[in-house]
Amino acid sequence: MYKERDYDVIVIGAGHAGCEASLVSARLGLSTCLFTINLDTIGQMSCNPAIGGLAKGHLVREIDALGGEMAKVTDKAGIQFRLLNLSKGPAVWSLRAQADRVLYKIEMRKVIESQKNLDVKQALVDKIVTEDGKVKGIVTSLGIFYGAYAVIVTTGTFLKGLIHIGLENFSAGRAGEFPSIKLSECLQNLGLKMGRLKTGTPPRLDAKTIDFSKTETQFGDDPPPPFSHSTEKITNPQLPCYITYTNKETHKIILSNLDRSPLYSGKIKGTGARYCPSIEDKVVKFAERERHQVFLEPEGLETKEYYANGIPTSLPYDVQVKFVRTIPGLEKAEIMRPGYAIEYDFVYPSQLKHSLETKTIQGLFLAGQINGTSGYEEAAAQGLIAGINAALKIKGQEPYIPGRHEAYIGVLIDDLITKGTNEPYRMFTSRAEYRLLLRHDNADLRLMDKGYALGLIDEELYKKFKEKKELINEELNRIKNTRVKLDVYKTESLEQLLKRPENGYGVIEKLSPSGKSLSNEVKKQVEIQVKYEGYINQQMQMAERLKKIENKKIPENFDFTKVSGLSREVLMKLLEIRPGNLGQASRIPGITPAAISLLLIAIEKLRREQN
Repeated sequence: MYKERDYDVIVIGAGHAGCEASLVSARLGLSTCLFTINLDTIGQMSCNPAIGGLAKGHLVREIDALGGEMAKVTDKAGIQFRLLNLSKGPAVWSLRAQADRVLYKIEMRKVIESQKNLDVKQALVDKIVTEDGKVKGIVTSLGIFYGAYAVIVTTGTFLKGLIHIGLENFSAGRAGEFPSIKLSECLQNLGLKMGRLKTGTPPRLDAKTIDFSKTETQFGDDPPPPFSHSTEKITNPQLPCYITYTNKETHKIILSNLDRSPLYSGKIKGTGARYCPSIEDKVVKFAERERHQVFLEPEGLETKEYYANGIPTSLPYDVQVKFVRTIPGLEKAEIMRPGYAIEYDFVYPSQLKHSLETKTIQGLFLAGQINGTSGYEEAAAQGLIAGINAALKIKGQEPYIPGRHEAYIGVLIDDLITKGTNEPYRMFTSRAEYRLLLRHDNADLRLMDKGYALGLIDEELYKKFKEKKELINEELNRIKNTRVKLDVYKTESLEQLLKRPENGYGVIEKLSPSGKSLSNEVKKQVEIQVKYEGYINQQMQMAERLKKIENKKIPENFDFTKVSGLSREVLMKLLEIRPGNLGQASRIPGITPAAISLLLIAIEKLRREQN
């Protein structure tokens, strides 16, 4: 075996998780190496050419507030931006952007290759080397050893990846790329329990063969709102998307060919995403629906390729052609790339700590789809946290673990570790108990102080953030203490006026404008905080109660078997997950309030004995 050199941190896989993990590790001053099977696919958008959406947009804003890269690159590559759910309350507003797939990849690679302390190597990693339960490095398929104190695995769909198109299947990490076989076997040999998941993509279509006049046009917002707190303006040309629908004829063709579907013939063993089902699944499980929506999304500014979002499929190519051509506007559509399903190995995430380090092997971190998640945003969020915690571990510092009341990232990681998953996990606003606190618009107010403290937010951006925070507080104070005359007999504070449902901040500007120049962002923040003050305070009180139970730590080597009164089922779950505090324990499925009480008594008794 040839030894090349040592690094502090090695990251395996250069998808969205791997990019964030390697960048943050390097930015925190650690020598880092990012390994990828193909240098040309760094930051590849393997599925749809879009970032954000409901709850996912929250994750992207949080990644940005903590010093991550996804939002900045999206702003450079975005070709349509839309703020979703504006007809509802601010808790569920969320930004979504269509991105130029090639431009996104180019911009991310530029950032990666120009980052100090970060090397990039094209190699297939076959083995993670450990000694006495600690990571020592990795070995590539060419037999080259690289030493490391921490290894972060972010392999996406590549672990024993198997692509299905009809009844044909072949090994691949994604279409046109090698899978990773030996690394999956290595992880199993290290004692990690693994399962099998499945995801899928729709066919890509040639725009020259689409009749857009038969579809509905969907434009983005004007001006386009950026994702990153540091982006002042979106400069790319903006493109529309188009909406069309399947119909009875489409469904008839799909149903008559289910015997040729790998999903329904038993060829696919992995569990698919419940919230992003294939068109076969939709037609079978929602038989009462006469049509399903199809979004035609541009893949970029310099290509005629369109992504047919809404009809992911693994049916044979000839069936894909037939059913696609029954859809209005697609009667003559040519398929540039067929849809396919891919099965891959994942690690059951209950085997991780909340830092995303494995419980059994020190220095081994996992992030992204390997932990059972779906989506670029969920992957990037985990990559960021894994990179931060790998660096903090090497520096001998405590891990950074955002709470459920602080960030959607905290909800995501806590759900994975305490609840586990046996299907691709997708983030929703409904998963967060405190979603009015975790809004899209206040990600910087929640997390940028932490990003700065970690050393991931630069001085210039942090100065602007502090100025913004100061302006918000000053304006909130001003409108609370400023009264205006409504008629001869009645005066009212500006705050009370703004609380009225029919009034927006514009009313304040007319009656008593601020003496300072306020950005639209500041005005909107003031309006939200005033209008929803009661609800926000209520959730903050709930979050404080949660913090109290989260602060009840469970000692690291606590012997759960000595807690009298626990059922065998509860005991087995506690031993498997080994929660770090009572809050985490309470969220494990099947753990009852009675079991938490018994735990609390046992922990307090142990503390008294030790004192």
